[in-house]
Amino acid sequence: IVVTCSDKATSPMNRQEDWEYIMGFCDQINKELEGPQIATRLLSHKAQSPQEWEALQALTVLEACMKNCDRRFHSEVGKFRFLNELIKVVSPKYLGSRASEKVKKRVIELIFSWTLALPDETKVAEAYQMLKKQGIVLEDPMIEEDKTLVPPPRPKDTLFEDEEKAKLLDRLLKSKNPEDLQAANRLIKTMVKEDQARMERVGKRIKAVEEVDGNVKLLSEMLAHYRREDASDDDRDIMKELHERCEKLRPTVFKLASETADNDDGLGAAL
Repeated sequence: IVVTCSDKATSPMNRQEDWEYIMGFCDQINKELEGPQIATRLLSHKAQSPQEWEALQALTVLEACMKNCDRRFHSEVGKFRFLNELIKVVSPKYLGSRASEKVKKRVIELIFSWTLALPDETKVAEAYQMLKKQGIVLEDPMIEEDKTLVPPPRPKDTLFEDEEKAKLLDRLLKSKNPEDLQAANRLIKTMVKEDQARMERVGKRIKAVEEVDGNVKLLSEMLAHYRREDASDDDRDIMKELHERCEKLRPTVFKLASETADNDDGLGAAL
């Protein structure tokens, strides 16, 4: 399943980044025991693709995995086995002369961002310093704040953030009355369901915001280089499709923002 999701998320036939398959790929990695090992092998191979679009999609998927997958994935990325495959993309000894400047720039940005976001993965910093010593990296790239890749850790007590419910649950669990214990069991089930629903909303919000962000960036880039006399019908169709997709997602994003708590960090992203 991981392989199938990977192929669909990075297919050269995609006209734009397919966030449904990208997020599905991330979810599948977290579910499968060998998910991180399989995923990093697949992504490193696709990042070396001679087709620029496939390689760039692989790097976008890699970035999404760093945001949405657990520490097991970060650990695999932090191994020389994986890092060496990425280094080959930018190294003139290997694929550097073949890879496009856009792909090489993206690889360097990702590795540098991991040196900031994953200080415990020391091999990442070692790999980056090696690129600087070899003259492949002349200066650190400028990284946007949202490109640090690693999300803030989920609070351990998410289920029990409602203080009143937490106090009630504590009282019921301490009771020796069988009816109170049954009530505690029902309350726990309710709280678990509420948390699952909250996490589902978070997942939908992340997917929607990232899809809009990707569409807007691509549309902006195409408009910046647009010349009426040189534009093909395909270019116009793509720009029209991107615009329509953004308009279609607008009410979804607003709805998700209205469902987001005022103190939720994701509110700013949705707005």
